[in-house]
Amino acid sequence: MAGDNEDVKVKPEGIEKSEVISVIVKDQSSGEVHFKVKPATKFAKIFKAYADKKGIDAASIRFLYDGQQIKGHETPAEVGIEDGDVLDCFLEQVGGT
Repeated sequence: MAGDNEDVKVKPEGIEKSEVISVIVKDQSSGEVHFKVKPATKFAKIFKAYADKKGIDAASIRFLYDGQQIKGHETPAEVGIEDGDVLDCFLEQVGGT
């Protein structure tokens, strides 16, 4: 829903608070979902949690950070994402002929 801010935790039990960062996923309608993850968490896990939360197919969405597409095998540490950074989420469009 437009304008909804939601918190989703994607982390194993027993993680120290200092080892967790907050990543915000912002969609095209300005809705935000906040994730608390470890810097070594693969983005595929975040993408799946976001898709499940929104009720959409994970294969139909793309995530960008600073204009660069993020791949599922990458981690926040590899991409250089820090606590509070925002990812942009877009629906993939097919066609155009």
